[in-house]
Amino acid sequence: MFNGLISLPWWGYVLVVLGLTHITIASVTIYLHRYQAHHALELHSLISHFFRFWLWLTTAMGTKEWVAVHRKHHAKVETEEDPHSPVIHGINKVLWDGVELYRTETKNQETLDRYGHETPDDWIERNLYSKFTFLGIICLFFVNFSLFGVLGISIWAIQMAWVPFFAAGLINGAGHWYGYRNFESADASTNIVPVGILIGGEELHNNHHAFASSAKFSNKRWEFDLGWQYIRLLSVLSLAKVKKLAPTPRFNNENPMIDYDTVSAVISNRWHVMSDYAHEVIGDVYKDEMRKANVTGKKLLRRGKKLMSRADSLLDSNARQRLDSILAHSDTLNVVYEFKQRLQEIWLEKTATRESMVQNLQEWCRQAEATGIEALEEFSRNIRAYTLQPIPA
Repeated sequence: MFNGLISLPWWGYVLVVLGLTHITIASVTIYLHRYQAHHALELHSLISHFFRFWLWLTTAMGTKEWVAVHRKHHAKVETEEDPHSPVIHGINKVLWDGVELYRTETKNQETLDRYGHETPDDWIERNLYSKFTFLGIICLFFVNFSLFGVLGISIWAIQMAWVPFFAAGLINGAGHWYGYRNFESADASTNIVPVGILIGGEELHNNHHAFASSAKFSNKRWEFDLGWQYIRLLSVLSLAKVKKLAPTPRFNNENPMIDYDTVSAVISNRWHVMSDYAHEVIGDVYKDEMRKANVTGKKLLRRGKKLMSRADSLLDSNARQRLDSILAHSDTLNVVYEFKQRLQEIWLEKTATRESMVQNLQEWCRQAEATGIEALEEFSRNIRAYTLQPIPA
């Protein structure tokens, strides 16, 4: 028993660790995150219970607790009520001690009651998983020791640390601190890397915050979401059914006028719209302004383009002051920025009627096409082509 029932070469133990921890990561991203928290897919009861059982063995995390904390994170993101925002708590606190922030929030009964709805409440949940939370990881300790001997203890320890660091620390920390952004959401979420393998696709965190209810986290052609590949495989095996995906922009260049279908398509694809605006309008105009600027102007404009696309809520006083200086320096950039703000107001206005939204978009396009700014005029013509209907063959 000291050596365990299974003896492997060193690389065999490495593969065992990677395999076991990866099952845990898959359970978190598919079952807890995409299925339970956001209802982006349905899972067959067999695979659903396997994931729930595996997480009980390997993490001691309850489904209701995890789901409630995560939903509150989305609802209160980057505010004082966000359970684990590095903007509020600091990157070091979330990265290295994120699991404690999670555990603290799970003790908040109000959080559980408000955000933990529609999670498992069957007999086995009430009488085993929730009642004996740590029994699973204790059982796993003895299973690992029996199979691998003393090395099994090390394997168990790595399993215990894997999710607290990579999920509670890395995703909640670095995923709101460092990386690239496809979409300028009103939070600090980032895509850590474009290839989501190690953490099952959770690396694409900015994409997820833009389209929280999508079962697929990758958005660009060059991004890879391993969790989505697993979901596709489960779907083929009739063990999963995808319910929600991020919208894909559709265009009908023969559409002669802006109607409510156009407005609805623009609103549904608003993150794509603003991403295109950042690249096709702000990017092109900014490049042209940099080319025409003198030495002083170039110094002012350098590394300031992102400020024009960033949500106002993410600008601190220094960033706001610099943005104001840039806008004062260039009338053209000021016009482009104002049109960006006005475009967003079309879907941010809570009391707008269908008729007023159509009129507002029509007026926005009319005025944009009268600015004399070529990139803005072209973008307006593209806006007119948005549609919810399939493109005619």
